Amino acid sequence: MIRAEGLTRQVALPTGPLTLLADVSLCVARGESVAIVGASGSGKSTLLALLAGLDLPDAGRIFIDGQELTGLDEDGRARLRAGRVGFMFQAFHLLPALTALENVMLPLELAGHGHAALGLAHAALAEVGLATRASHYPAQLSGGEQGRVALARAHAGRPGLLFADEPTGNLDRRTATQVVELMFRLNREHATTLVLVTHDEALAARCARRLRMQDGRLSEEAHSNSAAAPSAGSNPGAESGA
Repeated sequence: MIRAEGLTRQVALPTGPLTLLADVSLCVARGESVAIVGASGSGKSTLLALLAGLDLPDAGRIFIDGQELTGLDEDGRARLRAGRVGFMFQAFHLLPALTALENVMLPLELAGHGHAALGLAHAALAEVGLATRASHYPAQLSGGEQGRVALARAHAGRPGLLFADEPTGNLDRRTATQVVELMFRLNREHATTLVLVTHDEALAARCARRLRMQDGRLSEEAHSNSAAAPSAGSNPGAESGA
């Protein structure tokens, strides 16, 4: 589902270039669950943004489901993401003037689902236990409910790939547990490839694989967890920086 080769990303500072990613390569199999862990500033969120096509590397290539993402312009990357990629942000980014239902419907309409968007959005909210909250606005929802709306929005179009950036960072432990259980249930039941960035070691342990970012480089940690969602296949070449 994901293949990245030799990703490098730098930013210019008055003191000289700062390297955020240095020759990062990885592969993620279809249906796999992968956690990217590491200290703040290690490059985790930068890598996730590149893999999702929200930013471009200075060097290297990214392929999503066999199509090169890095060869596309911004509109082309948006078209590739539509219907294939879901993204759950730590801050949720729900639009305050839209109801829960409308927040879930919006990306479906932009992806071209047309009249089917309403039914898909209702089904997605029901799947996360919020069917009765569809007409409520974000300000009328608890933090946990907002998190579930964000998850419903990310998954409503049944994307093959779901990115999550610190998905439990703004939630209390009880609510975070509920959102995590939902996320992994969707991963199992729909064979959705899940790639998440987290500081939460317990959450990372739920994934089939764990990768660690350190000083802009990526390495694979020895990790085995029978409770994690089953991998769609092995990836002997998934370690980067080699």
